[in-house]
Amino acid sequence: MKEPGVINYPVRHESFERWFGTPLGRALLADQRAMLDHELARLTGARQIQVGVSHRLPLATGTDFVQRIMTTPRWHPHIPDGVTVCAAHELPFPGDSMDLVILHHSADFSQYPHEVIREAARVLRGEGTIALMGFNPMSLWGLRRLVSRHREGPWGGRFLLRGRMEDWLHLLGFNVEASVTRFFRLPMQRSGRRPLDGLDARLAGNRILPVGAYYCILAKKRVYAGLPRRPAWRQAKVISLAGTRTVGASRGCAQRQFLPGKSD
Repeated sequence: MKEPGVINYPVRHESFERWFGTPLGRALLADQRAMLDHELARLTGARQIQVGVSHRLPLATGTDFVQRIMTTPRWHPHIPDGVTVCAAHELPFPGDSMDLVILHHSADFSQYPHEVIREAARVLRGEGTIALMGFNPMSLWGLRRLVSRHREGPWGGRFLLRGRMEDWLHLLGFNVEASVTRFFRLPMQRSGRRPLDGLDARLAGNRILPVGAYYCILAKKRVYAGLPRRPAWRQAKVISLAGTRTVGASRGCAQRQFLPGKSD
């Protein structure tokens, strides 16, 4: 029997993936794809990786990267090439190997959200970019999750605060370059059937009322240049000064040392 209070994350992953097949889910995914295509179009590099709840929800497919990798938390028959089965908080890739990391609600649906961010920082190379997407608790969608008795679809996610995610990124050595909320439709299926592209376009990126259904944070990994260490002084390299004269501290000129009882 399952212990009370223990969350079955594989079941929630499957439920969230199925939800993207609904009208509201398709509308949300289309908005996320359009936003990332616009924001990441200028980036280029060797490898990008998308860490999410399913390999069937690709994002940023038009970016100029040599290799695009996706991860999925569950094994499926006939998994295509370029898909790796692994947990979001345990990525089987070497450090500093990715130029772009996309976290698609992976922290929302993980037992270890902080480790998800840490793993993304580990595999990302210096000056690389992370694109983090999560559901916004300060929205009508967050209110819907609070009052919902069911934990299916997006309502099974954590809905972590955007400010909290930015703090984690800062602690891991990132500069946040952009942080916006998007998708202002009501959290009801009938709102996904309405063509509200004009309203979404006017409200997208609104910083005064950041109440969109999801947020996207773009951050760059900082690289610190090491300072050369000064060599330790060695006694053998110190030049000794002969005689009874002392060296002036201000000009470096010789000054006579006067001894008591002796005239000049």
